[in-house]
Amino acid sequence: MAVEKHETEEGTLHFDGKKCIHSRNCVLNRPDVFVPNVEGEWIHPERASKDELHGLAENCPSGAIAFVEHGQSLRTPLVNTLHIRENGPVALKANIQMQGEEQPQTRLTLCRCGASKNKPYCDGSHTEAGFTATGEPSVQTSEPLEQRNGPVTVSPIKDGPLVVKGNLEICAGTGHTVNRTQQAMICRCGASNNKPYCDGSHQQVGFKSDE
Repeated sequence: MAVEKHETEEGTLHFDGKKCIHSRNCVLNRPDVFVPNVEGEWIHPERASKDELHGLAENCPSGAIAFVEHGQSLRTPLVNTLHIRENGPVALKANIQMQGEEQPQTRLTLCRCGASKNKPYCDGSHTEAGFTATGEPSVQTSEPLEQRNGPVTVSPIKDGPLVVKGNLEICAGTGHTVNRTQQAMICRCGASNNKPYCDGSHQQVGFKSDE
């Protein structure tokens, strides 16, 4: 699925359908810009200001929406975070370079149930699969990071976990920090007994990533 690009006088709105998890934040907050249930053109960025378009992009949990002003680069978060969603995916906010992707991005929602048909991205399959995993993992003792932002790389290991490298605060779904690290191995088979971290269970359950 090609990334849609919509030009305005002040920048370009990008929509990447393969990353969309259908949270519907966009159509609920600005149904005049993202018009649901219509034939043909459904995205109308000219109906919003550049600040409103930045807000829509930053409110998109999956990173499917991005807005870049002419002559500027993507706005990156001041603090890199990985939020653990209750019975659901992990949501990463950072200056992200995903392995295999040419362009950096600032938000991704990544599968941790093992059932997504769009790995490594979440596609909502955790609901149908009945995936259960806490969004409130235990707090680990960790020192404050010297730098809280900067680049983060995400490398899916074939038939294994996600390797996330860079300054990172791992947060519970409710928002508080449970760990600070510069590298994490995040389970994506759904079988780890140490979620959200990998414990090698993907080998026992025969997890296949199929990227």
